[in-house]
Amino acid sequence: QVPLVESGGGSVQAGNSLRLSCTTVGLTFYGYGIAWFRQVPGNAREFVAAIKRNSNTEYADSVKGRFTISRDNAKETAYLQMDSLTPEDTAHYSCAAGWDVGSTMWSSTDTSTYRYWGRGTQVTVSS
Repeated sequence: QVPLVESGGGSVQAGNSLRLSCTTVGLTFYGYGIAWFRQVPGNAREFVAAIKRNSNTEYADSVKGRFTISRDNAKETAYLQMDSLTPEDTAHYSCAAGWDVGSTMWSSTDTSTYRYWGRGTQVTVSS
């Protein structure tokens, strides 16, 4: 069992939507900032979106206006709503949790900020 569990991935056609979920396991959800990263084999891991403990959000330029990150502390779950998907969004998506995300010390876009990672979920978008 890992601290974070993703779900909601799958295969869709371009223009459709998916909603990814990230549920904590054994973590105090409200105490962490949550981020989504994605990675294509052979490429570097790419920041997608983050939501801080105070619910402030940050997005990569490539997904801004199409993706929405949110959190439900009562359900101990973070979400990534992905609209207007394109084949370029195809990747393995992982969620991550870090303490004090977005502070001067811990950049929300840096993988080193996040202590806990889920195994990820695959998103495949066809033309």
